[in-house]
Amino acid sequence: MIGNILKKFDEKFLKTEPRTGDLYAVSALFDTPDQIIHAAEEVSDAGYKKFDVLTPYPIHGMDGAMGLKDTRIGWVAMLGGISGVSLAFLMIWWMVGVNYTNVFGGKPFFNLPPSIPIMFELTVLIASLTLVGALIVIFNKLPLNANPLMDTAFMKSVTSDKFGIYIEAKDTKFNRDEVRALFEKLGSAEVSDIHYPEYDLGKTKNPLLDMKFMGNVAGVAVVTALITYFALNVLIFLPPFSWMHYQPRVNAQTESKFFKDGFSMRKPVEGTVARGFIPYEFKGMPDSLITITPNPVPVTQKVLELGKKRYDTYCSPCHGNYGKGDSRLRGQFPAPPTLHSQKVMNWKDANIYHVITNGQNVMPSYEKSISRDDRWAIIHYVRVLQRSANAPDSDFETK
Repeated sequence: MIGNILKKFDEKFLKTEPRTGDLYAVSALFDTPDQIIHAAEEVSDAGYKKFDVLTPYPIHGMDGAMGLKDTRIGWVAMLGGISGVSLAFLMIWWMVGVNYTNVFGGKPFFNLPPSIPIMFELTVLIASLTLVGALIVIFNKLPLNANPLMDTAFMKSVTSDKFGIYIEAKDTKFNRDEVRALFEKLGSAEVSDIHYPEYDLGKTKNPLLDMKFMGNVAGVAVVTALITYFALNVLIFLPPFSWMHYQPRVNAQTESKFFKDGFSMRKPVEGTVARGFIPYEFKGMPDSLITITPNPVPVTQKVLELGKKRYDTYCSPCHGNYGKGDSRLRGQFPAPPTLHSQKVMNWKDANIYHVITNGQNVMPSYEKSISRDDRWAIIHYVRVLQRSANAPDSDFETK
């Protein structure tokens, strides 16, 4: 039954087109890759220019055997890539640096490192689309979609198990008898003439105006969309393909039928801490109850640089770059008091650490955002800012 259907399909759609007497090319078939490589070398050395090789799969070294020059496809891809990265750069710069400026953790408006992945993705996307469009329109010369090689025994052979080469009659050195003799000398299994077909040149040269052709294109697009929709929205949810979607796990904020209280999100066992973690014993307590302890992190150039980096990221948006309470958020958040007040300057390091860890008033806790040692490093840098704004005479060098 299937054989009969395929036979009727071949009879209806794979009919051999009538051919004219005008010669298009002389073709030859070979049985092995070595033979076709040797044939391409001989044809190229003989001075022929308008010839091509067709094989059922890529053959390494064929470019050199045919004497092909470097293709311009790489330049097209590079042009598309440069356009993509430039477009992404300008897009991100305009969005976050000009049109909608927001401060995120003290970072610059336009921050290059986190923008690189987006720039890379857009580079690949634009380069790929440009390359595909150039291949279809420029290199393959569409909308011209007809070629005398189509619907020939030569084309059917080279797309299955044979290796073929042909020389066009338009070549300046072309002589039918000489070309046939060359192919036979090279050991071709079959040498044949290919003539131009009899087709409607008007429709062939302008297939975009042919409703039947455009209807087929639209039909293929619709069928592809339906198959894709079915595969991505139906098939993957059916057994056995659904094993990745339905897993023995629970989603956050969902009901659990395993635990009696119905909660899927469980609290850690009371009193347990992570390995190597030192919990803050005064968490949640008022400042008056803490035990004053010295800063365990030594004052070094490296620690001060780390403290400055963390301060600029987490503290400067509200406290200002120099701790004066001049917020950089442009009124988007209440400005805190200055860090140069007598109260803060008289505080011990443990007091400042307590505020960073617990939060105070509208200031949230930074315990989960800043590591323990980094909090102590920030305090060292705050002391540097305080000393720089209130330096005693002894800090000034005298000559």
